[in-house]
Amino acid sequence: MGSVGFLAASEVALWTIWVIQSDGAGAVLAIVAALGAVHAAIQFMLWRSALRHYLTVGPRPVRLVGVYTALTVVMAALGCVLLSSGRIDASDLTSYTVWLLMFWAGPPALALSVRRGAALVAVVAVASLVGAGVAGLPGPSLVLAVSASLFMVPFMGVASRASGWSVRLIEQLASTRQTEARLAVAEERLRFGRDLHDVLGRNLAVVALKSELAAQLARRGRPEAVEHMEEVQRIAQESQREIRSVVRGYRTADLHTELAGARSVLEAAGIDCRIEYGPAARLPSDVQSALGWVVREGTTNVLRHAQGASSCTLSLRTAGPTEALLVMENDGASDTPPGGGTGLAGLRERLTGLNGTLTTEQIPGGRFRLTARVPWEECT
Repeated sequence: MGSVGFLAASEVALWTIWVIQSDGAGAVLAIVAALGAVHAAIQFMLWRSALRHYLTVGPRPVRLVGVYTALTVVMAALGCVLLSSGRIDASDLTSYTVWLLMFWAGPPALALSVRRGAALVAVVAVASLVGAGVAGLPGPSLVLAVSASLFMVPFMGVASRASGWSVRLIEQLASTRQTEARLAVAEERLRFGRDLHDVLGRNLAVVALKSELAAQLARRGRPEAVEHMEEVQRIAQESQREIRSVVRGYRTADLHTELAGARSVLEAAGIDCRIEYGPAARLPSDVQSALGWVVREGTTNVLRHAQGASSCTLSLRTAGPTEALLVMENDGASDTPPGGGTGLAGLRERLTGLNGTLTTEQIPGGRFRLTARVPWEECT
């Protein structure tokens, strides 16, 4: 979109140069300047509408193409009339015609289909050049105008189609990146669901079966019912311990594995990830597990809440001789609540149990920082 505005501004600049360098009368120059400004304004509007149509988010701007074409033909005819009446010279008409056709060719080539756009651009260009020849443009100047038009007119038409294709490709890549981010989060949820199923599925089936058997034995007054209920109680307690293990760390939370997984997931979502491991290998298992959860929750936070994130940095280092410090920083506007969501709140409680802290903050430059501090006296 920025290049569209640049092209319109370039046309205004070229018409300004033409008016300054031309030897025509003041009234003639004023008319050309006014028509050139209107032509550039319509060009800008047609560029935008053509791009929207090319990206399938707007209708085909047929009326705007008609207005733009009519104004171009009027300006080309005006140049021929000015030459034939002696108001401008041959060099003025040569540059006038080439610049007019050069800027005219781009928007219709993008707004219309390839065949119709090429046909319309070719008809207007040929008609303008023939008109210039009929108006008395000398042979050398006419050859120069035709040669320049043969190069610049097709170039602008092809460039406009290539620009539209590039913008559409960028839109598709952005959409793909969002899809990859959602798939990465969905994959984590599925993994967690599989772990819950593996841990609880068999145990719940055994509990249901033994409870039904104990109920039948109890109705008959059989003492074996007590043994079965004690077995149910044992399985329930074991399931409780296992589900706690899953919730706290997917059974185990290896810091190195989580760091590698974070890089893989973030890069799959199109986010550049840089990791500084620092003293990871020297940390005790409970600290590694806690920081592994920080990495996991922080990665999920980036994928779900960092809008437009393109980079993320994880830095693990020491804060003094008895404390591990993990800093996770990413760009992109974050829609995380000021105090953090439920995931960060649970993570903060987990670190509190190890006398650690978790802080989140928005920093200048539209970046979001998550900082975890955990004591590690056992490693000294």
